[in-house]
Amino acid sequence: MMKCHSAYLACMAALLGTGLSATPAAAAHHTVVVHPGGSIQKAVNAARPGDTVLVLAGTFHESITVKTPGLTLRGVGRRTVIKPSTKKAAPHRRKGCLESGEGICVIGQRNSPVPNITISDLTVTGFSQDGLWSMATDHLIVQRVTATDNGRRGISQEHSTRGVFRDNTARDNRDAGLYLANTTKSKAGATDTHGTVIERNHLMGNRSGLTILRLRNLTITRNYLTGNCAGMFVVSDENKPKAGSLAISKNIVRQNNKYCAKIARLPFLQGSGIVLTGAENTVVTENLITGNSGKSPLSGGIVLFKSYVGAKNERNRISGNQLANNNPADLVNQEAAKSNNTFQGNSCQASKPTGLCSSNSHGSTRFGHNNRT
Repeated sequence: MMKCHSAYLACMAALLGTGLSATPAAAAHHTVVVHPGGSIQKAVNAARPGDTVLVLAGTFHESITVKTPGLTLRGVGRRTVIKPSTKKAAPHRRKGCLESGEGICVIGQRNSPVPNITISDLTVTGFSQDGLWSMATDHLIVQRVTATDNGRRGISQEHSTRGVFRDNTARDNRDAGLYLANTTKSKAGATDTHGTVIERNHLMGNRSGLTILRLRNLTITRNYLTGNCAGMFVVSDENKPKAGSLAISKNIVRQNNKYCAKIARLPFLQGSGIVLTGAENTVVTENLITGNSGKSPLSGGIVLFKSYVGAKNERNRISGNQLANNNPADLVNQEAAKSNNTFQGNSCQASKPTGLCSSNSHGSTRFGHNNRT
């Protein structure tokens, strides 16, 4: 028996020495480097699930579509710049990311979302629509992306779950800096994001810094919003379920006093901090909201606004926030006097109606923001 056992071990050692084993090794993940003058799209098309496309510093004039599960598209920081192509698409081509005027498109199928894609460390600027647009994704990570001067939105996502949007900068985009929705083209009740996280983003000079449209179950924390027409919108409408079950905490919302003209179903905007319209079961707590001033029906520090289609805010809790120098008031509740929204422990100077501020609530708020611009 000992001789047989020794022979078996020797045989196994010989097999392992030739690279054979009982379980095959996992396929290796590769990094494809794109140099200035190269094509990002060609590298993305050649990549396999789990690969990384690393784009070096330079300006790349193209639109990119990403559909590969597990792919990472990464630049080297703000020196990796993606701008619109100088070439016109052939008229017979099917409409895609380039033809739609988007910078980067991350696209899955509505009933089969593309999982685990990461977009990071680059700049998208000057596109006629969105700098980065995603549809039907699961656990998309967008981090350290700068989206500036785009004709619609900086960074946007629709019909997706478990997204992470962290440490991004969206500045001077014509619509929202950061925009998340169930879907934009058709009305429907709010959908569950299963825990999407929006944190430590800098949103400046947009129509709205952050817009959440008909979604549920998100965390929005430690973001810095300033210089927009409105800092943050949570929007629902007549459809059910409503937007809600959000946690909005520890954000700095300061001087969002840019003027934006009215659009369909929305008045002109100026001086809005955080606006809830048609939301439910949302907690707004420990935010610092200062200097938002205007004469729009939506102006004020924290505003609960009954939407024009009649959707009410219900069972929302506004607590422990620090507000100052917001006009027409720090807290504005336009719901009926007997609404079931609660205001508790907010340090502020004025409210509409009166009595929403807590005079005995004072103290400093430090959120540890990274104040990069």
